[in-house]
This record gives sequence, C-alpha cells and structure tokens, in this order.
Amino acid sequence: MQESRLFKIVYYLLDKGQATAPELAEKFEVSVRTIYRDIDALSGAGIPIYAEAGRNGGIHLMNDFVLDKAVLSEEEKQEILTALQSINYTNNHGNNQTLQKLSAIFHMSSQNWLEVDFSRWGNHGTDNEKFEMLKSAIIYQKCVKINYANSYGVISERIVQPFKMSYKSMSWYLKAYCTKKQDYRIFKLTRIIDFEILTDGFCKSSFPEVLSGDQTETPGQACNTIVLRFPKNMSYRVYDEFDKTRVSENENGDLTVSVQMPEDEWLTGYLLSFGTQVDIIEPVYLRDIVAGQAKKIYEKYTL
Repeated sequence: MQESRLFKIVYYLLDKGQATAPELAEKFEVSVRTIYRDIDALSGAGIPIYAEAGRNGGIHLMNDFVLDKAVLSEEEKQEILTALQSINYTNNHGNNQTLQKLSAIFHMSSQNWLEVDFSRWGNHGTDNEKFEMLKSAIIYQKCVKINYANSYGVISERIVQPFKMSYKSMSWYLKAYCTKKQDYRIFKLTRIIDFEILTDGFCKSSFPEVLSGDQTETPGQACNTIVLRFPKNMSYRVYDEFDKTRVSENENGDLTVSVQMPEDEWLTGYLLSFGTQVDIIEPVYLRDIVAGQAKKIYEKYTL
C-alpha cells in the first residue's frame, strides 16, 4: 500500500508541479505526518524531492526530473505506444518520431493494428485534408470561414472560432463559436462544403458541455421516442446504426428499436432510406408523414 502511495505522490507532483503536505494528505487520505514520512522515504530512495517553507512553499520535484522507464509495466508501455499510434493517424504529415523514440526506449515494437481514413467512399482523400486543416486551425486558434449546408438545405457562409473535433454516431463534428449567430454551434464535417483558414486569431475559452436550445447546425428540434421494427435480414444495418441497448429481438427474429430522435425532415428521409424494410410502431402519426412523402416521390417519377 505504501509503495503504491509513494508512486502516486510522484505522479501527482509531476502533473501539478508542487503541492502542500495538507493537500497531499487529503488527496491520499492519510495524515500530514505520514506524508512527511513518505517524502523522507522517497528522498532516501534517490527521488529528488524537497520541501520549501514559507507562503509560496510546498513539496516539489527537481526541475527536469523524469521517472525511469522501469516503473512502467509491459502493458502500460504498450498502451502508451498504442495511444501514440492512434494519435499519429490524425496527423497526415506522418511525423512518427516520438513513437519511434519511445519504441526504442521501451525495447518494444508498436503493433500496427490501427488504420484510420476520414474520407468517405469515393471521396479521394478530400475529407482527410479537411480534417487536417481544421485540426490545425483548432491547435493554432485561427478563425475559419466556411460554407455550410444545414439540415434544411440552406447554404450559408459563416466565420467560426473552432474549439474541438468530436466523433459521434459514425460522424465527425466541429464544435465552434459562430460569429454570425454570436453563439456556440456544432457543425457536421461532411456538410462543410468549402472552408478557408483565416489569419485572424481568437482566444480559446471552454466549449459548453450542454448546449441550451437550438444550438446545433444538425437537426435541432426536441427528440422524441421513436419505436421501429425491422425484419431480421436488416440486422446488419440495425446494429450499424443503433446501439445494441436500444435493440430487442422478437420471437420471430424481427428486431425492435426504441430510440430518441428528432422529428423533422431529416428523420422522414432517414426512414424512407429503409424502403419497405421498416415498420413505424410509434408514434403512429409518423406513418402518415412518411407515407405522404413516399407518395410525392412516386408521383414525381410517374408523371
């Protein structure tokens, strides 16, 4: 137990820079006297740790101190290499020097089990370029001018301050502050038609964890419970697009899905994409909406 706490103290100081004895005592649920004994034990083991008295004092590690690689288990080393490898795939420059150096230090090879391609089928890599450029704008805090097609088919020009990229439900999104709307917005990457990195910079703040009201540029209406039933031959698509916790299997093998979705034109088009391979169970009125849209499509192509 003590050995584990000693390492945790070192990790904590490496992360925070310094800490007071009462702070460490509260963090690790021991007495201040025990913390000072731990500091003595670390110092006796050769860890360059020291305490300073005074208003700005505290417990420190010497500058440039790093832990020896021996304190990492084989599993932890492999986890570090795997994490670096996955990060490397979001960098189209192919700069993997850090990965190579750590592989050499750990005397381990990074298993090449991951491949990431951000482009859609038949897109010839332009989505990869878009991802890379927007990533650069986020890192260097540069404003971006975009032409964006929203869920209602309206294309508009925006100037945004990009905060972060987010992956959700098989799609990439850009979280940004929109100067036109004077508010935070979420933009689907595939709907960004054109973009330009501007020279104007911005000061980055915290993107709100929860957006209030209609603050997405994807379907923004309130979500309602939609219940759908699919024949078992559609299981490949059902599990592609819905979490298994939302899917239940009936006695005949059919699949019932209960999920929260926005009721708008996007949902109508989405349900039509299943053709005759979906039954709308709830809400009942949604059947008439989809049927009406299907009728318009039929009339359009039978004139």
